[in-house]
Amino acid sequence: MPFSDEPAPESLPPAEAVLNSLPLPVLTIGPDERILRVNHAAELFFDASARLMLRGRLRDIIPFSSPIIALVAEVRRRRSSVSEYRVELVQPRSGTERSVDVFATPLRDEDDSVVLMLQERTIADKMNRQLTHRGAARSMVALGAMLAHEIKNPLAGIRGAAQLLEQERDDEDRLLTRLICDESDRIVRIVERMELFGDERPVERGPVNVHGVLDQVKRSAQSGFARHIRFIENYDPSLPPVLGNRDQLIQVILNLVKNAAEAIGTDTVEGEITLSTAFRTGLRLQIPGSRERVSLPIEVAVRDNGPGIPPDMLSDLFDPFVTTKVQGSGLGLALVAKIVGDHGGIVECDPVPRRTAFRILLPMSSARDGRESAAER
Repeated sequence: MPFSDEPAPESLPPAEAVLNSLPLPVLTIGPDERILRVNHAAELFFDASARLMLRGRLRDIIPFSSPIIALVAEVRRRRSSVSEYRVELVQPRSGTERSVDVFATPLRDEDDSVVLMLQERTIADKMNRQLTHRGAARSMVALGAMLAHEIKNPLAGIRGAAQLLEQERDDEDRLLTRLICDESDRIVRIVERMELFGDERPVERGPVNVHGVLDQVKRSAQSGFARHIRFIENYDPSLPPVLGNRDQLIQVILNLVKNAAEAIGTDTVEGEITLSTAFRTGLRLQIPGSRERVSLPIEVAVRDNGPGIPPDMLSDLFDPFVTTKVQGSGLGLALVAKIVGDHGGIVECDPVPRRTAFRILLPMSSARDGRESAAER
């Protein structure tokens, strides 16, 4: 993808305009590893201005041990294009880890400049993982219905027998009968939560002000489990309504905020939870079993400064019974995935060191006459 310094024909846009119109990060690397040119997408990707990046070298934005450095050297050696997929890229400045596909090609025959183009794998992987999460959540439907019948009734009998025994035992034995009752109640609560997966009734949806949902969740949290935590709000005031069910969206956000508060802990002095909203264009998701593609421009994020999530749990985080809590059931995030999936949206965890962010992408509500707005088309 060569770029010439010669003036472009009047009928064609300048090379810089073409480069900056590309949605993928593109960089030109000189023979001394100096960064010679970057486009707007690269500035956003590396969270640095072009002026700052052009004063540095490739190793300033990409670790020296990264396969990308070796890829550039291979392009120079072979003098031909080279691609590599699913490269883990850790940015030195922020510590953010991303998975990218890398495309590299020599710029000119007369020197060793190389053009790098990066394509983040996040969106594609989100689609695949989201379908897996939905399938796992729906697989709980039959299991939840079966457990409701096969477990709750016998547990009621066990609890009743323990209560009868409790009346005839001394204090030491009563501790054991009380343990039987408490554990029976805990199993019943787990089964009742699993029954929620079996609710396949159509959800009544309409325009919902997501900021109203966040405000209600914040008030509820601050009056209870998160009274010791500082909340930060970063809202887009021009955000259009979400197409959703208000009660279910409150349940989703409340679950994420509660998880964030528990991750921070009660002993943390400077615990923070950030609630943010944004409008993102360009992401469309095809509904499984249909040719319809739904735009997901509304982003709602819940971030905390807790210890973070172990990397080995990320791929299974939304699956049932996966949890980092000692007393957790592992059904909260699975239920979040189901509700968001029923709304036609995506939920994803974006972990960084010492922080965790859950992002939800949702469809916006159409106009009252049923037509899509310009942002949806």
